[in-house]
Amino acid sequence: MVPLLHAFFLTFIAGMAMPVGAIIAHFLHIKPIWLEKEILHGITAFGGGALMSAVALVLVPEGISNFNPLQATGVFVSGGVSFMLLDYYLAKSGSSMSQLVAMLSDFIPESLALGASVATGSRDAVLITLLIIMQNIPEGFNAFRELRHTRAYSVKTVLILFFVLALTGPIAGMIAYIWLSEYHNIISGIMLFSAGGILYIVFQDIAPQAVLEKHWGPPLGAVLGFSLGLVGYMSIN
Repeated sequence: MVPLLHAFFLTFIAGMAMPVGAIIAHFLHIKPIWLEKEILHGITAFGGGALMSAVALVLVPEGISNFNPLQATGVFVSGGVSFMLLDYYLAKSGSSMSQLVAMLSDFIPESLALGASVATGSRDAVLITLLIIMQNIPEGFNAFRELRHTRAYSVKTVLILFFVLALTGPIAGMIAYIWLSEYHNIISGIMLFSAGGILYIVFQDIAPQAVLEKHWGPPLGAVLGFSLGLVGYMSIN
């Protein structure tokens, strides 16, 4: 396969995992209610664990490779501060999009890294794609339920939005393949910046939603989500 088409195909497949997660969320209805609530909290925790694995195993290790410690810390912290300001704005505007922001904040930089890896001939591209898919399905699930919880958007509107957002992956991958593959410091900076933002979102918005009083199972989802990322990382390396 032509490398450019290969990069497009991999990022497109990874992006489609987001609407797949949303579709599962739309049709998943479990009885009794207490069991559904526990499972949903577990999926939220799973998504948080997957995001943490993206930070710890992909974004930070790849991001620090082109910076000294002071520079890396500055970029990472600036990402956290920027996402805090964004979260404040969303809260003031009454918007409920923390899961959606978290999903895109790791998908776009990982797609940049994926496009660059195909351009440089890396053999890890397929495994990186699988890792992104494993993250995007639970994140798409949680983001769909968060948006629908407000009743401000119809199911059709949310699903169309997810299909459109899935295209940000191929766009980012093409940008990295064509223009940024030679500028590793730019891609590294984007990854570190996003890692700081994701860490803020996990502890500000996602982790509190995973807590269910007098239930100890859902937080285990975070461990399982991170473990899934760990398997993908160890497979790549």
